[in-house]
Amino acid sequence: MVSIAVYVEDDADYPRQVKEAFAERAPDIHVVDWATAMGAPDSIDYALVWMPPIGDLARLPALRAVFSLSAGVDHIVARDPDWPACLPLIRMAGEETGRLMADYLLWACISTIRGARGWALQQNERVWKRMVVTRSTADCVVGIMGLGQLGRYAARHLNRCGFAVQGWSRSPKVIEGVRTFDGAAGLEPFLAGTDILICLLPNTPQTRNIINARVLRVLRPGGAFINVGRGEHVVESDLLSALDDGVLSAAVLDVFQHEPLPVTSPLWAHPSVIVTPHIASQASVVARVDYLIGCIRSMQRGERPEQIFDISRGY
Repeated sequence: MVSIAVYVEDDADYPRQVKEAFAERAPDIHVVDWATAMGAPDSIDYALVWMPPIGDLARLPALRAVFSLSAGVDHIVARDPDWPACLPLIRMAGEETGRLMADYLLWACISTIRGARGWALQQNERVWKRMVVTRSTADCVVGIMGLGQLGRYAARHLNRCGFAVQGWSRSPKVIEGVRTFDGAAGLEPFLAGTDILICLLPNTPQTRNIINARVLRVLRPGGAFINVGRGEHVVESDLLSALDDGVLSAAVLDVFQHEPLPVTSPLWAHPSVIVTPHIASQASVVARVDYLIGCIRSMQRGERPEQIFDISRGY
């Protein structure tokens, strides 16, 4: 029987939910809690983790692969110098993850063009004031930085919903209905034609602080910014200055340099900022387990899952 050990920091009930889902959908895969795994490390084939204890993954000598509970892997590779880098490290993905991200971004884009933050502030104060907004999806170009699986899915979804969409990535990509740019030479032309900038980049040394004053000022006047990538992508002081100076009209932020977002952060109360608590594409337990089952089955057949972290690229 194949075994998978589960560790989720600050959510002791999550392994139980995973175990129940596996029991229903793939009873031949045995789910083990972390304490049991540490007591019998030679018996564990796979690990599903979020913020695992430093050094623990290296104590599982029979591991065939490590699964990240999220699309990012910083909670493993940036925290634990002893994580088993020789093994496949597989990012969370799947149809539901892509669909949730695309829906979140559609909501965020429409919120910025319709002034949803302003309406919410008026509601809090019980103010009835008509703020007429005439912009629509047909008037805006959405630019997505990062055209991996989630970026491509979101680009197609936003395009189907009426937005003109363009994308930028490190290397060339082809997406039907989407204008694409790539590399350092393509960044400024991409930004200059963008009304709503979405960051979906991986967190690498090359992408940290990439959203800064210089980049934001290249956007079309009154542009908006949506971050569902990583908090480390953004120079927050530059973002706040762009909002205060009118360079940007709005921002929707789901990820931050420090999480939970500190109560002292000015982003909480800024009249042009919508804050969400890192929930843009948190798929259900069942959807995640179905994805894990598919990956495990493919590896049992000797195949290589698509969403494997590439240590040389940093994502």
